[in-house]
Amino acid sequence: MKPDSPSDAKIVQSWRKNVAPWVAAVREGRIESRRQVTDAAIVEAVMSRSPSSMLDVGCGEGWLARELGARGVQVTGIDAIPELVEAARRDGGGDFQVVSYGEMAAGKFRASVDVAVCNFSLLGNESTEGAIRAVPALLNPGGAFIVQTLHPVAACGDLPYRDGWREGSWSGFGPEFTDPAPWYFRTLESWGDLLTDCGFRLLGRREPLNPRTGQPASVIFISVPM
Repeated sequence: MKPDSPSDAKIVQSWRKNVAPWVAAVREGRIESRRQVTDAAIVEAVMSRSPSSMLDVGCGEGWLARELGARGVQVTGIDAIPELVEAARRDGGGDFQVVSYGEMAAGKFRASVDVAVCNFSLLGNESTEGAIRAVPALLNPGGAFIVQTLHPVAACGDLPYRDGWREGSWSGFGPEFTDPAPWYFRTLESWGDLLTDCGFRLLGRREPLNPRTGQPASVIFISVPM
C-alpha cells in the first residue's frame, strides 16, 4: 500500500477535519490517558537521554515542544497538517514547520538533533516505514529515536493479533470529532522488526501502566542507529 493510497490519505484527511477539537482537547487536558500516564511518560523518556535538541515528528499542536522547551531543549516540530503547525506556532516553544512523511522519506527535510520523537504519530503503513527510515540521517552522533504508540496487546481488542489496518474511533473524545482515521496495527514483534529493518538497534522498551486499570496505556521504544 503506497503512502498516498486511500488508507494513508484518510489519516491526513481525518486530522484536517478535526484540528479545532483536537487542539481544544489537548490544551484543556480532556484526554484521560494522556493526563494520567502517557504525556509524562514520553517527557521522561526523552529527558532520560539528556538532549540539547529534539525533533518532534508529527508534533500536532506543539504541546511536547512546549514541555521540552521549558526544560531547556531546543525543539523543532514538523507536521503534515498546516493548521496544526499554525496552532503550535501561536503558543511557541519551538520551530515548527509543515513537512509530510513523504517529504521526510524523500530526504527533503534536514535536521541535526540529539533525539527524534514520534509520540502517537505513526499511524500508517508504508508512510510510517518511510518516515522511520529517514530518521537516522537526522540524528547527531549518539542520538536516539523514541516512539510512543498504542500498546498492541491492549489495543488489539477482540481482533486477531496480527498486522493490518484497523478502523479508527473517536470514542470518548466527544461529539465534535468526526470521520475517525484508520490506523495500521502492529504487534510488538513487528514494531521491533520494523525498527531493525529501518537501521535501528532497540535499547529498551517501556510499558507505562494506567493507574486505574493496571493495563498498559502505551508502549515506548527507545532505539539508536546501528
